[in-house]
Amino acid sequence: MTGILAGLRIVEGSAFIAAPLGGMTLAQMGADVIRFDDIGGGLDNDRWPITADGRSIYWAGLNKGKRSIAVDLRSPKGRELLTALITAPGEGAGIFTTNMPARGWLAYEELAKKRADLIALNIIGARDGSANVDYTVNAITGFPMVTGPVDHEGPVNAVCPPWDLAAAYAGALSILAAERHRRMTGNGQKIVLPLQDVALATTSALGYIGEAVVNDVDRPRYGNEIFGTFGRDFRTKDGRFVIICIFSNRHVDALAAAGGFSEAFRKIEIETGVDLKSDAGRWNARRHLIAVIEPWVAAHDAAEVAAALKTAGALWAPYQTFRELAADKANVGDNPMFTVLDQPGIGRYPVAASPMQFGAVPRQPPQPAPLLGQHTDEILSGILGLPGYEIARLHDDKVIGGPR
Repeated sequence: MTGILAGLRIVEGSAFIAAPLGGMTLAQMGADVIRFDDIGGGLDNDRWPITADGRSIYWAGLNKGKRSIAVDLRSPKGRELLTALITAPGEGAGIFTTNMPARGWLAYEELAKKRADLIALNIIGARDGSANVDYTVNAITGFPMVTGPVDHEGPVNAVCPPWDLAAAYAGALSILAAERHRRMTGNGQKIVLPLQDVALATTSALGYIGEAVVNDVDRPRYGNEIFGTFGRDFRTKDGRFVIICIFSNRHVDALAAAGGFSEAFRKIEIETGVDLKSDAGRWNARRHLIAVIEPWVAAHDAAEVAAALKTAGALWAPYQTFRELAADKANVGDNPMFTVLDQPGIGRYPVAASPMQFGAVPRQPPQPAPLLGQHTDEILSGILGLPGYEIARLHDDKVIGGPR
């Protein structure tokens, strides 16, 4: 694979979301990312969603474009092979990423004995080393207590794992930063990235902690209303849902044109004394805005609402199911980021490439995820220089595994 990161090689020992997605992010930009797993698969090998015959669509989605090597992680010889792979020579090599416990043979201090300029990223749950996943981290941030219907009592968990996603991209960024530092200084380093701290840093950056301290308040639930400006869901005549937002002066004018609301908006400003072209004004007058917009949406079919909003340039979107998204011509079918791939063991479906578009290097098309152990032999021969007879012996001794 070629791409803007061609020449970079990362060895990945991972499971679940943050570490595999971080590795795939680099692979989609052209890095040679080699994921190692135990023979038979790791913790996430069969994770849902799965096909009718038990193949993990999840695993395929997070490992596109990587190479796979399967090794008995409990055997001394298997560990020796992976140590050699992680610390193999090469200007763009000597980079390791994992969310496994980085101790024993995987400890940075042990690996660095074989390559002093090693870069190793360790994504951990909590900064004290205790176990944490996205859902337990999310619980402490406060977000579950402001998510969900206004009259709901108790927390509402997120379906999308935001902190895993943020940690994945932070991890990829930290690897590139450390690689740049190594090129400039010759020094490698260990990077520790706690998932918990990714969530807390983001919560802080978005002002939630500052608001709680400075204003001495706990923000209440507002349901589907977007706090501090205007935006919420509306139901059309034929039972579909759309979200309509106002984030700028232009959006006010566009929405007024779409629904013929200009006079109604002027009356709101006169009656309430607010300026609808300010965030505060829209937020404080949101009940008045809803009273104007809701009947209009309810009186029209989704297609009519969509046509009016789109023509006027309003800020809106239809709510869709995943099946509707998959069939969405504009966002998937005609989107050059997507390619219909034949994923071995799963089938044909649209697969996304990297969303990043670089001006100097063409975006690389998406590649299928490997079968478990698909590249074991070529990695051992091509990188470690093992002869065929030795690789065959390792197979016979069940130290390594082939495609599964």
